[in-house]
Amino acid sequence: DCSLAAEQLKNNPRHKAYLEGVSLRQLKKLYSLLKGHLGGESLAESLEKFRQEETIDPEEDMNKLDDKELAKRKSIMDELFEKNRKKKDDPDFIYDIEVEFPQDEQLESCGWDVESGEEI
Repeated sequence: DCSLAAEQLKNNPRHKAYLEGVSLRQLKKLYSLLKGHLGGESLAESLEKFRQEETIDPEEDMNKLDDKELAKRKSIMDELFEKNRKKKDDPDFIYDIEVEFPQDEQLESCGWDVESGEEI
């Protein structure tokens, strides 16, 4: 497992000083590429395989995944969220954004939100 090997390498006291600036994701990618190379894959094939493993398919039914795969997908989503999140210290951070959404069509009313004379 590339993620387990990357964690062991990162947490090894002998290598800790050298790998402080290297992210765990980069080490996982390195292990994945090495594993592909040892398996006879080209660099392009290994990179494409890694990209597919690290990408979320919006059409995928995550209810059908086992716990390990679900945890992997959640960690990918967490990383993507943190990468895109605006923080107070960011130069383009705006606290209160108000957005007006265009209404090109007439809004439809639903039966459940129409008030009736009946009391429950």
